[in-house]
Amino acid sequence: MSNSLLVESFEKLPQPRPGDDPDLLRAGVQEAMCEFRDVVLQRYTEGTLQRLLLSGDTADRRAAVMGLALIGTMKSNPILAQALHDPDCQVRSAASDAVWDVWFRGGNRDQNWQLQRALLLNGTAEAIAALDELIQSAPEFAEAYNQRAILHYRRGEFAKAVADCEITLRLNPVHFGAASGMGQCYLHMNRPRAALRAFRQALAIFPDWDEVKDRLRDLENTHGESE
Repeated sequence: MSNSLLVESFEKLPQPRPGDDPDLLRAGVQEAMCEFRDVVLQRYTEGTLQRLLLSGDTADRRAAVMGLALIGTMKSNPILAQALHDPDCQVRSAASDAVWDVWFRGGNRDQNWQLQRALLLNGTAEAIAALDELIQSAPEFAEAYNQRAILHYRRGEFAKAVADCEITLRLNPVHFGAASGMGQCYLHMNRPRAALRAFRQALAIFPDWDEVKDRLRDLENTHGESE
């Protein structure tokens, strides 16, 4: 099967330009994305998209990473993590978004729905309780721990947040969000050297994260290179 159909559909996705009408651009993106999604669902498997992302030319890789954002499972997680180091900046950027889509689909359909429902709850305590329940029934669902870590962080419960980040990374070693979150917690706990290690871990996974680069540079200038 030719890969040109995937690339052709992907290249129809509008690219914003100065002066574009936002409403018209949004409508165009939605229409083109629906067409691209249909092509992916009807003509491509996850395995085919993985192979294209690993070995295709630049156009193939750009289209494949977008396809995996739509249909990829945790089976694609290691390959998308590799794409965070792709020579093409567009592939790297798309991969950094795609992994989040995959992480949020890391459970079964019901578990994924429970995660989304928990995050829509108004109260932090209620959301944490819902995530506690989800984790009890799905102890291998890494993103549930990461989202609970974020809520603990917002409540100032930094040790609890670190513990959840550590579990997230044990279950999903390429979770750069959990590594960075752990660094933020360590800063609040007045443990700058531990924060340095955590931020370095995040950048080793996702080298293009400029915000973390800046934070790491500031820490290195203040506290040096080693524990």
